[in-house]
Amino acid sequence: MVDLKETRENPKGQFFEQVKEARAGMLGTMGTEGHMQPMSPRVEPEAGKLWFFLKNDADLFQQIQGGHTKAHFCVVGKNHDYHACARGTLKENKDPAKVDQFWDPIVAAWFEHGKEDPKMTLVEMALDDAEVWGSTDSSTRFGWEIAKANLVDEKTPEVGAKTEIRF
Repeated sequence: MVDLKETRENPKGQFFEQVKEARAGMLGTMGTEGHMQPMSPRVEPEAGKLWFFLKNDADLFQQIQGGHTKAHFCVVGKNHDYHACARGTLKENKDPAKVDQFWDPIVAAWFEHGKEDPKMTLVEMALDDAEVWGSTDSSTRFGWEIAKANLVDEKTPEVGAKTEIRF
């Protein structure tokens, strides 16, 4: 269950923890006709960055190489009580130390020749901002808030928290 107090008071920390726990989110570049696609992020909270391994012949990588570097990354928490949409700038990073830092068996499964695969590339997303929403997973609280909102004029349900983050 997402901690709504943390959504309000420590949204950056909660964001990185939620992204780290998610298997994948949706990544897409802005200003293109391309669709967002599922990607498995690696987090670097202290730098305010997300990292993604891509194949260099993928549409998404071609968009980045073509100058479409502004992007969105959206994620839903594993318990479906946390949602976030982050904006930032994508760029290829050829630093072998970064590849080593984020390489794991899941990434290895996508690249036949491992870290030396000629199609493997690492992309960093320097985060600018995000909006996050935490919501209650309590059906009792949700039901109570809906009933209360329907009985009281000018009352909306209080079932979560929304916060804006600047990185």
